[in-house]
Amino acid sequence: MRNKRVLVTGGAGFIGSNLANRLAADNDVIAVDDTYLGTPENLVDDVAFVEASVLDDDYPVDVDVVFHLAALSSRNMHESDPQRGCRVNVEGFVNTVERARKEGCDTVVYASTSSIYGSRTEPSPVDMDVEAHTAYEASKLARERYAEYYANHHDMNMAGLRFFSVYQGFGGNEGHKGEYANTVAQFADAIASGEAPELFGDGSQTRDFTHVDDVARACELAVDEELTGVYNVGTEEAYSFNEMVELINDALGTEVDPEYVECPFDGYVHDTMADASEFHDATGWEPEIDFAEGVERVCAPYIEGAREIT
Repeated sequence: MRNKRVLVTGGAGFIGSNLANRLAADNDVIAVDDTYLGTPENLVDDVAFVEASVLDDDYPVDVDVVFHLAALSSRNMHESDPQRGCRVNVEGFVNTVERARKEGCDTVVYASTSSIYGSRTEPSPVDMDVEAHTAYEASKLARERYAEYYANHHDMNMAGLRFFSVYQGFGGNEGHKGEYANTVAQFADAIASGEAPELFGDGSQTRDFTHVDDVARACELAVDEELTGVYNVGTEEAYSFNEMVELINDALGTEVDPEYVECPFDGYVHDTMADASEFHDATGWEPEIDFAEGVERVCAPYIEGAREIT
């Protein structure tokens, strides 16, 4: 992408800020965020920041491309207030797309979720049957249906990306998320502090951990290729939490053992892994950062910090 006027909703959040900062080198980028889950400190100076909710009617939408990443982005947030989750994730999506469409924008890339696949040790293809078991999943599926409407009725390019376990670490733009950050960030921070990370069950659960740099690149490619439809963005590899802790200890040079605790959540997803073949076929995208390298990147700021202290 070059020389485009771009709106990134949720643009001060974790994924949104990484994307906005990436695009700002060659495009005019506006980041809209209500700062509930984001902070403008994540953004480079070249990004224009507007503090607003996606439910508002006064943020800029006279753009060429919309990246809609704004959401209440976890199951727990939704279950505590389903009405608010619906307003932000569904009404906020429709409000943004409809306002942008009326200004002439015909290209939207939006965040869906891999949570709808449930627990699977086999790669999950985008055409498999899915069900909503949480309000969060229901809201993301509703987005996909509204996107289908905009594609069919208004002939817009509407690309939904189902992200798999995106991470970067507290040394990146994930620090503000705290307890809502990816487990890679949380566990690395605990181990670097000499604290035992808490793993549910026996730590054998697996995730398809995808580095945010690869995710931001995927978002841009979806626009470059003018995609419409739903696609998986994941590495097609799964690592257990036990393996993650081992990699973190190796990267930090530590020997901190995890603490195993009972899982407090009903319906906890034990395993995820993407089948990203459709997105690869459409764009040529492949992950460039494998998990071992990604963990080293997460841990690098702690190592540098320790050197500065000594």
